[in-house]
Amino acid sequence: MADEQFDLFGDPVRLPGGRRGRPAHRACQKNRNKVMLLLAMGWSNERIANAIHCSVPTLRKHYFSELKNRDIQRDRFDAWRFEKAIEQAAAGNVGAQRLLNQLVEKNDQQLATTRFRDAQEQGKGKAPRPLGKKEQARRDAGRVADGGGGDGWGDDLKPGLH
Repeated sequence: MADEQFDLFGDPVRLPGGRRGRPAHRACQKNRNKVMLLLAMGWSNERIANAIHCSVPTLRKHYFSELKNRDIQRDRFDAWRFEKAIEQAAAGNVGAQRLLNQLVEKNDQQLATTRFRDAQEQGKGKAPRPLGKKEQARRDAGRVADGGGGDGWGDDLKPGLH
């Protein structure tokens, strides 16, 4: 392992061994962690495959379980960040305490935004109940009696005034 060469980004340099084509991809925990991190950042499968030096089908083959949980990776990453910030803040790191406060405020804003959006969607989802013929006639008569009909009857239709 000591004689192995690494490129600028810390990946081992694979020299051709006399065989044609790309060497077989070997999945390792470092690449699994990298895939989970890049999924948490919202990267596409193509970008992730390029980052770990493999094709998209190879990515799907070796990292299927990570890709299957694409939607939860961001939540897992945020939870990990909270955990690390709490550990450092408990140890007395003032910068970590500030970061923890920022993370909590950001989380509270996201929760409030989500609740507000959900409340708006619930309000939009309820279509007004269509009025029946009798109810519509009753409302029209009330509007005319209140002088809102614009037909010139005014107070003549209100009971008990004459």
